Amino acid sequence: VRKVRARPCGHNACFPFTAVLPMPGSLPAPVRGVIAFSLLVINTLFWCALLFALSLVKLVLPFAAVRQRVDPVLNAIATSWIACNSGWMRLTQRTAWDVQGVDTLAYRGWYLVNCNHQSWVDIFVLQHVMNRRIPMLKFFLKQQLIWVPVIGLAWWALDFPFMKRHGKAAMRKNPDLRRQDRETTRRACEKFALVPTSVMNFAEGTRFTTAKHQAQSSPYRHLLKPKAGALALALNAMGDQFHSLVDVTIVYPDGVPTFWQFLCGRTPRIVVRARQRPIPAEFTDGDYDGDSEFRGTFHRWLATLWEEKDQQIEALLAAAGPGPTTR
Repeated sequence: VRKVRARPCGHNACFPFTAVLPMPGSLPAPVRGVIAFSLLVINTLFWCALLFALSLVKLVLPFAAVRQRVDPVLNAIATSWIACNSGWMRLTQRTAWDVQGVDTLAYRGWYLVNCNHQSWVDIFVLQHVMNRRIPMLKFFLKQQLIWVPVIGLAWWALDFPFMKRHGKAAMRKNPDLRRQDRETTRRACEKFALVPTSVMNFAEGTRFTTAKHQAQSSPYRHLLKPKAGALALALNAMGDQFHSLVDVTIVYPDGVPTFWQFLCGRTPRIVVRARQRPIPAEFTDGDYDGDSEFRGTFHRWLATLWEEKDQQIEALLAAAGPGPTTR
């Protein structure tokens, strides 16, 4: 048994109270899962209480001057929340982290972040490795997620944009749906422009599964086909404000975990690679919807990124080899 003392939130770990926990390796996986989930809930409720109280100020006084003063404080609260999530992860997990490429990132300015998507665990991984490396990550979320208890309201308070997902058939039938998505993105990016922000996008648009991969006839071995629309809209809305594109690849060498498996400590290894890429200047003012030539250029650029990412995943999996067993 080890005693964990309370300490200020650091880059990788903290938790807002003193706890006495058995060493993670001595606990059965379901017990670790229950402890991890309990700490996650307590941590979320603690920080969200502060978040909601301050959000009321922004709601009552919806002025740009107020937002510019309140938003940095809200982001600081969220950053502490994420740091404390890293804390319970350290206390309850025995995951080996192999992370490269984050040390050169600078905590200033604006970034556009793109990543492959396999599991809900991806979000915790990204927050864990990027927190306080770059400005806070803000995701484009499905509209339905606003109804997730507590978390949905927190995402709203932090100005995470909620997008309605429309199929191609629906958009062909009603072109106004595409304009609605574009307007949602534009409004979100106007808010992002006030305070340094990292705009996060999963270009695949959904989590990778074998069934989805087969249904798409994806040309990539480890990825779904990328969707260029959200990236193009974000670039168009924020122009040259982005410092660079941070291209992130996440690999789970021992199999993609469910969130419960992750909480139970059944994720022996996580590999993360990040690299900054310049954003072509012409992408900041191109007309993705109206200019077919520009759209083709953008698709080819994204396809090149995706081919490289697919090859990188293959190489990382091959280099990782077989991993330890978990219980």
